[in-house]
Amino acid sequence: MKHGKVKKFLPILLILALFVTLTGCGTTNQEGKTEDIKENLILATTTSTQDSGLLDALLPVFMEEHGYFVKTIAVGTGQALAMGEKGDADVLLTHAPEAERKLYDKGDILNYRLVMHNDFVIVGSSDDEAAIKGLTTSAEAFKKIAEAEKLFVSRADDSGTHKKELAIWEKASMEPRGSWYIETGSGMGPTLNVASEKSGYTLTDRGTYLALKDNLHLEILLEGEKDLLNIYHVAQVNPEKSSLINAEGAKAFVEFMVSEKAQQIIADFGVDKYGSPLFFPDAHRDPAEYGLTY
Repeated sequence: MKHGKVKKFLPILLILALFVTLTGCGTTNQEGKTEDIKENLILATTTSTQDSGLLDALLPVFMEEHGYFVKTIAVGTGQALAMGEKGDADVLLTHAPEAERKLYDKGDILNYRLVMHNDFVIVGSSDDEAAIKGLTTSAEAFKKIAEAEKLFVSRADDSGTHKKELAIWEKASMEPRGSWYIETGSGMGPTLNVASEKSGYTLTDRGTYLALKDNLHLEILLEGEKDLLNIYHVAQVNPEKSSLINAEGAKAFVEFMVSEKAQQIIADFGVDKYGSPLFFPDAHRDPAEYGLTY
């Protein structure tokens, strides 16, 4: 073909190539038929659901069943809730019931459902220089750490874990400050790494600790206190917050998280590796069992 004809037909070839590309942007179902992928769904969640690996077990099942591509934004719960309040996310999966309830009461979130729980634990090096092992309350442990000025590593990121930590300091009538108190401003994984490297103490959710513990020089020093229960909820962001909110997808995600299939995935997650689940399913429970009303 002469150069002149190539130039003449080049625009047509480009259009045909674009058409082929666009028509190829679908999914193929089990019958071999091509279907369009539904729009993205933005999930704002806490870092613990991602760092523990739980989302890796749940999201592929949801996406396969419902066709939505889930874009996960894993931040501290405070930031996730702020995204919901501003209408910058479609659905939330968080673990700070008191803060969540404020958004629910204001109408910023709806379809607010109990999903699961695990618990918080205090971890530290085996040396346990503040001698907190054997204590029965987290407030007493925090007080001993502060009085001995032994290194404590805080997430300081307004996450659900950070909110729980601050509540414990308040209960201990202590205001942590000084060179012994380090604030990472990061998620649970990085905070655990800093505590491990510096032989410090920190408060962590059990799931993230167990998922990462093979690479940490930390052990659980205090656990089992009723006040350390760590409760997770899922909720839709009110579609009135923004015209961009994917209300249909958000509703589908909430219903999926409380479905028998998802609850079974949660119940089984971690059992093979750790001998017990990292999270415990709660969709069947009455929130009043945890002192929650809504």
